[in-house]
Amino acid sequence: MCGIIGVAAQKGNVVPLIIGGLKRLEYRGYDSAGIAVVSGSTVSVRKGAGKIEHVVVAKGFEELNGSTGIGHTRWATHGAPNDINAHPHTDCTGSIAVVHNGIIKNYAELKEELVARGHRFSSETDTEVIAHLIEEELRRQGSFRHAFQEAVKRLEGSFAIAVLYSGEPDRIYFAKKDSPLVVGLGRGANFLASDIPAFLEHTRRVIVLRDGEAGWITSQEVHIENVYTGESVDVPGRVRTISWSPSMAAKGGYPHFMLKEIHEQPRALRDTFYGLSSDESLAKAAELLAGAERIYVTAAGTSFHAGLLFDYYMLRLAGRTVRAFIASEYEWFKGVPGRGDVLLAISQSGETMDTLKAVRLFKEHGARVIALSNVYESAIPRESGIAIYTRAGPEIGVAASKTFLTQALALLLLAGHAARISGRITRDEMAEIMSAASKANRLAQRAISVSEGVVRTVAKWFSKKGNAYILSRGIGVPIAMEGALKVKEISYIHAEAYPAGESKHGPIALIEPGFPVFFLLVDQHLKELKGNVMEMKARGATVVAVGPPRSEILSESDIHIPAPEAPPLLEPFTLTPPLQLLAYYTAVSLGYNPDKPRNLAKTVTVE
Repeated sequence: MCGIIGVAAQKGNVVPLIIGGLKRLEYRGYDSAGIAVVSGSTVSVRKGAGKIEHVVVAKGFEELNGSTGIGHTRWATHGAPNDINAHPHTDCTGSIAVVHNGIIKNYAELKEELVARGHRFSSETDTEVIAHLIEEELRRQGSFRHAFQEAVKRLEGSFAIAVLYSGEPDRIYFAKKDSPLVVGLGRGANFLASDIPAFLEHTRRVIVLRDGEAGWITSQEVHIENVYTGESVDVPGRVRTISWSPSMAAKGGYPHFMLKEIHEQPRALRDTFYGLSSDESLAKAAELLAGAERIYVTAAGTSFHAGLLFDYYMLRLAGRTVRAFIASEYEWFKGVPGRGDVLLAISQSGETMDTLKAVRLFKEHGARVIALSNVYESAIPRESGIAIYTRAGPEIGVAASKTFLTQALALLLLAGHAARISGRITRDEMAEIMSAASKANRLAQRAISVSEGVVRTVAKWFSKKGNAYILSRGIGVPIAMEGALKVKEISYIHAEAYPAGESKHGPIALIEPGFPVFFLLVDQHLKELKGNVMEMKARGATVVAVGPPRSEILSESDIHIPAPEAPPLLEPFTLTPPLQLLAYYTAVSLGYNPDKPRNLAKTVTVE
């Protein structure tokens, strides 16, 4: 959830590079920021609570100068978000500076031990323990490398760590377990970061670190080894050149990343379709599903809603029921899965901690695991038997947009192939599904074009409301859930989604004159939806119909947000963009920054 950036340069001052990297990591969510550089034989630290642009000036980041440095954006877990608890943290001597993402579970025991040995702590964080533990080990080991390794071995929990030491001013030490960390290989400088966009404008050559790996970078060298076994890693063999360009991670003239990424959906869908059309991993995953005794899906947030779409696709196409569950509830499934079962784990980042824990639990019970992610070689794909990748490109906005629809498209193709392999549909029927799926990008483009102008106006009205319902039936229900999530997390308006048929079972009690109720018009349930619309209208609700112009519904509605016609399987690609735009323009009308919603982080890498 926090952001880490490290730069080791051959010459020049790395402070501007670190500040730029921190700004590109803002989307991960944070409440404070800090920086440390080695100048000569001194480690200098500046840090504080607040937004980066404020902290940089208030704490004098630009007064620092050095060719090796680390930076951090913190999202509080242990200790309040204030100047003292901001990273980096130092040891008693001030010669070691540490930044850390994750949670050290045994920090209380380690801290008690270190205090007893005379160490003085200044913060409430678990991270400060790391600096003092390295200091203590250095007294015993003599070698900083060995001291660092021994300290890492004593840590329990999740961590991505970057460390400066004044005695080795050209190196940045690192270690990784469960929390993401990536090395970037540049010309005259090497990088370390929580996510690729932090250094993307400087290099596209990356090494995705794996659990248990540690080492160091200098401007000319990268050393990686398994900290627990001592086995060295073949660094050249792990280097990958990613396809993302710097412009893909920049706003490109849009006022916010979220709006840019909504408009990028047609491109992302096109790339995902063509990328998966000849993907052997997709075919292998479909075979696994076709032969599974039971199928489970786990995910969190937006990815969970995509999982519910997969449930719908599998039932309709393959005749198979799927058990979808929220990843944080994985412990309920201890002792449940077996060797004939398959788990599909969905995570945009591939690093979502709850989902990763679910993957490990199912593997322990002998189940096979399929991963769907947007980030190559991230933790969940690496720990799964089969990995499928969307081609959404970097998503900087905290609220997922293009990653949801690319997941939906990948899951439609996966369900279709599973149905074909199991004999539920014919080759010709599968060809029809592929033909329809190839048009998902054009449907999304049309949905954005026809709805955006209307949504801008509706958002001004909606921004004055405090609550709303988003209702539908069938495939429209997970779309409604995703729309309600977007409204809540970006505009801070309470929006609740549920099947429209549930209206009479309690929720309709909240309806009063002017209460906004959005109905997603899915073709297969228009008759039932009309009855639900009339129930709401009779109680004074303001009904907003979202979808193609259906005369039988529009005559009973107050507002219409248009969307193009689409076959039932493709309705997510026409009904989702208007809801994303509604959340975005409502947030903007209220003066909120949709790229940085309060209390949220892009990737949740702690339990």
